[in-house]
Amino acid sequence: MLLSFINTVFYNPKQPFLREALFIKKNKDRWLKNQHLPSTDPDEMAADFTQLVDDLAYAKTFYPSGKVTHFINSQASRIYLDIYKNRKEESNRLITFWKYDLPLTIRKHHRVVLFSFIFFLIFFAIGFFVSAKDESIPRSIFGDRYVDHTLENIENGNPFGIYEHGNPVLSWLMLMIHNIRVSMLMFISGIFCGVPSLYMEAQNAVMLGTFDQFFSSKGLGIDFWLVVFVHGTLEITALIIAAAAGLILGKSFLFPGTKRRIDAFKEGAKDGVKIMIGLIPVFGLAAFFEGFITRLYKFCL
Repeated sequence: MLLSFINTVFYNPKQPFLREALFIKKNKDRWLKNQHLPSTDPDEMAADFTQLVDDLAYAKTFYPSGKVTHFINSQASRIYLDIYKNRKEESNRLITFWKYDLPLTIRKHHRVVLFSFIFFLIFFAIGFFVSAKDESIPRSIFGDRYVDHTLENIENGNPFGIYEHGNPVLSWLMLMIHNIRVSMLMFISGIFCGVPSLYMEAQNAVMLGTFDQFFSSKGLGIDFWLVVFVHGTLEITALIIAAAAGLILGKSFLFPGTKRRIDAFKEGAKDGVKIMIGLIPVFGLAAFFEGFITRLYKFCL
């Protein structure tokens, strides 16, 4: 079909559009190859499609009603369908994210995650030892009502009774929403050079250190770790990584390296979003443990 069309164009003496004939002559071999010997390699298909789109744009500009324009359009449409419409969607995209994308992203920024972990440990220690020297610190952090209620529970032999209050389902949902909100704030605020992310991480670390010391001073240090870290292992780890995601965002803007600052920032934001998506189910599971499992601590001690 194409050959007869080309012959008509070349050998018809009444053909008024010489530029169209030259255009066909220049590209006919490539078009024939695309029509009869289409590539199966994705990169080659993409290159062929790009060239056809360029040809189509040129043809529509100079001879929009010509047969060659319709022919190129049909070829470009066929390749487009082969590339996009007829390809099978990856059914394991979610598995790929958890198995490869997320671990590789964290591995890429493992130094930032390690820094966030060490930073948390330092402020945890500060909260622990400072509150040991000043008994008023727990009250200034948690409030008199919470401290007095916990002291009353300790005297009654139910030191972690605070976790028994409320409906388990509502507790789970409220805790999950709260922790996700805090972690997202830690991440987004990282755009301000990562300083707010570190500040919020330090706050949580000091609170945990003070909380630990409060129970340790009552001879419940080991029980604290056995009970609170049923859910705390996931929750605290996720908070540390969320702070790291905020640092990644700030670091990508402050230190772009050899990349353009805006490109480095986009890449950092993309990596941070991947990490935060991966943390959402972690916070959900941690809140589930806190709402349903931690309240049963009496059966474990």
